[in-house]
Amino acid sequence: MRIEEFDYHLPPELIAQQPLPQRDQARMLVVRRRTDTFQDSSFRDLPSILQPGTVIVINNTRVFPARLVGHRRGHRGRVEILLLRPVTDTIWDALVKPARVMSVGTEVIIGNGQLAARVVRELAEGRRHVQFPRPVPELLHHLERWGQPPLPPYIKRPPTGPWDEDRERYQTIYARYPGAVAAPTAGLHFTERIFEQLRARQMEIVELTHHVGYATFQPLRVSRVEEHVLEPEQSIIPEETAQRVNRARREGRPILAVGTTTVRALESAADPTGMIRPGRRWADVFIYPGYRFRAIDALLTNFHLPRSTLLMLVCAFATRDLILRAYKYAVSQRYRFYSYGDCMLII
Repeated sequence: MRIEEFDYHLPPELIAQQPLPQRDQARMLVVRRRTDTFQDSSFRDLPSILQPGTVIVINNTRVFPARLVGHRRGHRGRVEILLLRPVTDTIWDALVKPARVMSVGTEVIIGNGQLAARVVRELAEGRRHVQFPRPVPELLHHLERWGQPPLPPYIKRPPTGPWDEDRERYQTIYARYPGAVAAPTAGLHFTERIFEQLRARQMEIVELTHHVGYATFQPLRVSRVEEHVLEPEQSIIPEETAQRVNRARREGRPILAVGTTTVRALESAADPTGMIRPGRRWADVFIYPGYRFRAIDALLTNFHLPRSTLLMLVCAFATRDLILRAYKYAVSQRYRFYSYGDCMLII
């Protein structure tokens, strides 16, 4: 398959720049695979649409303020460091901008000089290993003051913020374990009221932790989908979550994954029969059309960028034709796209 087979036209004004006043007021396009149809709905209708007994799997990773803005020592020009994951106790894998001026030995001063980083290794695609004088736990504490939310580049903000709303809204209400550099955006719509309604209809809600990393926005630099190598992301599935999902599978109850990151976590942990193996692992499965799903029966997801691995995953779960028709319809109906946008339920 060629990358351009997963393209579509999106008017820039449909890219949501701000979250809605209330998390659960998003529109929701319901896509039905068996009938090859879709229809308009609202996220608040989710409890009445899902089958009672459904197990809903959510990703409780927490986004940390991974974007650092500063300047090179001895220079005034602005530079950025987007932390991806720790390599050692003091060295991080990171994306830097502009990469051409960030050679080995470059020191970056952040804030009022309270934090500094030094480039210690050059990697491809604008990535660097950067070293901090503080170990990971202490650095994470400082990032709460000096770091910015790692918003995707299509959400436009002034260089100096303000960031207060994004610090809260670019985070699910159930985020617990820091480690993500992008939000699991399908989960941004949930509120306590929605959870209460789901439980009242005898649905189970279980958690896993999948730290959203570079794979989520990793560019495809190949012409054919099959040639792309998707970077692994750290995933943790608790014993209780595996047991409850497996029990539902044996009883014939549906499994709903909230977001593509949850899909990657579950499918990476599934054995050939669809049973989930608990534990910590690097989720490395690359899902595109032709993949045979083993772990999930339904998917809640936001709308994704053209030519992205996330759109390919969604096309694999339904069909490319159905999803691209649904996207074309969503554009015509002025749905809001991407991280702060509306959502799609595929059942």
